[in-house]
Amino acid sequence: MGSPGFFADLEQYHFEKLHHLHRLVPFSEFRGRRVLEVGCGAGTDLVQFARNGAMVTGVDLATSAIQLASANVRFAGLQAQLAVGDGEALPFRERRFDLVYAHGVVQYTTNGQRLVDECRRVLKPGGQAIFQVYNRISWLNALSRVTKVDLEHADAPVLRKYSIGEFRALLRSFSRVRLVPERFPVKTRLHGGLKGTLYNTFFVGAFNALPRALVRRFGWHLLAFCDV
Repeated sequence: MGSPGFFADLEQYHFEKLHHLHRLVPFSEFRGRRVLEVGCGAGTDLVQFARNGAMVTGVDLATSAIQLASANVRFAGLQAQLAVGDGEALPFRERRFDLVYAHGVVQYTTNGQRLVDECRRVLKPGGQAIFQVYNRISWLNALSRVTKVDLEHADAPVLRKYSIGEFRALLRSFSRVRLVPERFPVKTRLHGGLKGTLYNTFFVGAFNALPRALVRRFGWHLLAFCDV
């Protein structure tokens, strides 16, 4: 853990599972502009912004995450401001950032509305926020119940899933919100045995053969692109 090979494998796995991010997230559009990632983890996405010339800042509640992100940035030959920090009480003045990115964070915080409002507070006029939450009314949530296989992070201290309507209500302070359901079945490395084989061999192919228009709203991830 923490070696260059570790970060390379983590990046490969991350964008293999979340292959839609390179298509949807404007990593290359913030050159010379200030980007804040809330809940930056090991810095996998933050590095993408930095590689494209953004001035990046990352905060995370976990000291271990900030240590990993620091190593990741260093091995990539990049620069970033990194700090342990709480997304519900960001240590920044108002109107500081052009983009606030919080992928997979809102669902794990005690007060999702407070986190969203803090992200809104530190955005410049004309800025943008990108959030991602888990869709309660989704194919993966249903599959988990049917197969009795827990989802990743099911044992987290806080884990909330949102309907599309609930997520929109959370983002009501923004002038414009575009919601994109994503994360459809891809083969998993995490589960073996009969259930894993059936999932990888039959379910993934069968689901993805369905017309996307019929199943799009049931994507496991809900991404929101929000304008101030």
